[in-house]
Amino acid sequence: MKKVAVITPTFNEIGSIKNLVDGIFALAAHLPNWDIHVLIVDSHSTDGTIEAVKKLQKKYQNLHLLETEKEGLGKAYIRGFRYAEETINPYLVFEIDADGQHDPVRIPSFIREIEQGADFVVGTRYSKGGSIPSNWRIHRKILSAGANLFVRLGFMKLSLTEWTNGYRAIKFWLVKKAYDHLQNYSGYVFQVAFLDFALKQGAVIREVPVHFKERLTGESKINAPEYTLQTMFYVLTHSSFIKFVVVGLIGFAIDFGLSYLGIQKMHLTVWIATVLSTETAIVSNFLLNNFWSFRHKKIEAGGGGILSGFLKFNVVSSGSIVIQAVGMQILTSIFGTQLWYLYKVLIIALVIIPYSYILYNKVIWKSK
Repeated sequence: MKKVAVITPTFNEIGSIKNLVDGIFALAAHLPNWDIHVLIVDSHSTDGTIEAVKKLQKKYQNLHLLETEKEGLGKAYIRGFRYAEETINPYLVFEIDADGQHDPVRIPSFIREIEQGADFVVGTRYSKGGSIPSNWRIHRKILSAGANLFVRLGFMKLSLTEWTNGYRAIKFWLVKKAYDHLQNYSGYVFQVAFLDFALKQGAVIREVPVHFKERLTGESKINAPEYTLQTMFYVLTHSSFIKFVVVGLIGFAIDFGLSYLGIQKMHLTVWIATVLSTETAIVSNFLLNNFWSFRHKKIEAGGGGILSGFLKFNVVSSGSIVIQAVGMQILTSIFGTQLWYLYKVLIIALVIIPYSYILYNKVIWKSK
């Protein structure tokens, strides 16, 4: 029988904690192959939450309580993971909010995905079958959906519809590998950081639709402005796609700069200057992408890996040149040459960048 640790951080959740604990343990009879444990990680609540949990412990043998300092959601989960590893030794952990917004009745659906091969399951509010409360004010809907969309676009992982919800099931091998990465994130951005790490580890990610409920008691602990800034900063500093775009801009500057130097200052033949500038930009792009953009799956030196990867990179880059040349020829033939620069920008933004990024990930920097 495999062990599950359902971890929920709390601070002043007296109004909902009993319903959550009762709801989780009520499911145990329907999950005969799983040994369910619940771990409450409380940050010194002052409203009686701790006393309520201790009372429930007399009823449930597998209910655990860990009291910690109030250091943020991420730190609470890290402490919970460490405690679970030492005292429960789980195969699987759940993250679930204690405020009633995550319905424990969905836990079997998460476990079903785990049993079918998933390593990390996220409860999604933004796919078919999921929802957010209809009575949320418009600014809250925009913040929730906007933050989620920003992360999806920033990481260019559009197949994942949910990045920010904290209702999750995670195999514990992944938790243990994530400790060093996650210890730097104390707030709600912890959730984005964990899913990003899991993807870069090649974990199998699945989603389960959930109805996100309105909090009925207590107060939200999230600081919206702080959370927004932390999320934006994390995406901008960890997204391979954004780094890839930056590398492309550097390559663009190198290409045009060397072309100008060769043609205007050194008076080289145009085609020679163009070949030299283009190939220099390609070398720069390859090295920066390998050791920066895609460093989590970089091509290692030795065994001809670097040379093979560089040759493939040249082929993909040549394809980009062909696509751009053909596209420019078609558009200028139809609409004239007056706005050639606009056509060039559109082709690069809408075709070349997605084409290159997809092929780099599928052909050159494949997931390990």
